[in-house]
Amino acid sequence: MRSLSAIVIAAVFLLAINCVFIVNEGQTAILLQFGRIAESGLKPGLHFKLPYPMQEALRFDARLQTLDAAAERYLTSEKKDVNVDFVVKWKISDSSKFYTSVAGEQERAQLRLAPIVKDGMRTAINSRTLQEVVSSARSDLTDSLVETANIAATNLGIEIIDVRIKRVDLPEASSVLRSVYERMRSERKQVADALRAEGNEAAERIRADADRQVQVIKAEAYREAQTGRGEGDAQAARIYADSYGKDAEFYAFYRSLEAYRESFQAPNGVLVLDPKSEFLKYLQNSK
Repeated sequence: MRSLSAIVIAAVFLLAINCVFIVNEGQTAILLQFGRIAESGLKPGLHFKLPYPMQEALRFDARLQTLDAAAERYLTSEKKDVNVDFVVKWKISDSSKFYTSVAGEQERAQLRLAPIVKDGMRTAINSRTLQEVVSSARSDLTDSLVETANIAATNLGIEIIDVRIKRVDLPEASSVLRSVYERMRSERKQVADALRAEGNEAAERIRADADRQVQVIKAEAYREAQTGRGEGDAQAARIYADSYGKDAEFYAFYRSLEAYRESFQAPNGVLVLDPKSEFLKYLQNSK
C-alpha cells in the first residue's frame, strides 16, 4: 500500500513538473501544441502547459545579437571599388516568425540576415559617391540601411537595431588607390618644392647679407688702413721736414745716398753720367 502511494505521489510530482516551465530574464518563448504554435511571445516568468508531448515550450535568446560580416566589395555611384566591413546589431522581434522561418536557430538566422544587409548596403553605396561613403554620409547611409533591411527582415521575426561600418578600404588593385597615392605624392612633392624654394630663398638672403658684411668690413678696414697710412706719411713728412730744417746739408747728403742706392740696385745696370753732374756731387767732393 505504501509503495503504491509513493508511486502515485511520484507520478503526480513528475506531472506537475512537466506542466510548469520558466522563461528566464532575457529570453522569449513559444508554446507548441502537437508541433504547431499555440502561443508565442511568452515573457519572463513562470508559465503552465499541458504535459509533453501534447505541449512543448521552446525558449529563445531575446537579447541583442551581433552579426560581424566579412568585408565585401561594392561599387559607388562613380563606379569605384570599395571594401566595406560592417557589424549588425539585431534581436528577435516576433518569436513565432523566428521559429517558422529559421527553426529558432540563431546561426541560420544570421545566414539569412547577412544577404539582406549586404543587398541593402550595396544599394545604399551604389547611390553615393566615394567621398560620401567615407565621410559625412556614413551616418545617413546606415540609417537608411537599417530602415530598408528591417522591411526585408520582417518575415524572419528579426528587428535590426543598428548597422555600423567598421572600416572602408580601397582594394589593392583599385585604380582609386593608385590615384590617391599619386595625389598624395603630388601634394608631398608640392610641399617639398615649396620648402626647398623657401630654403633657397633664405640661403640667398643669408649669403647676400654675408657678402654685404664682408664688403663693409673690407671697406672699413681699407679706410682705417688708409687713415693709418696717411697719418704715417704725414708723420714721416713732418720728421723729414724737421730734419731738413735742422741741417739742410745733411738732409741733401742723405737724400743723395738714397738716390745712389736706388740707382745701383740692378746687378748688370749701366748708368752714364757727366762727371760734372750734380748727381755725383758728394762722390766727387768727399769733404
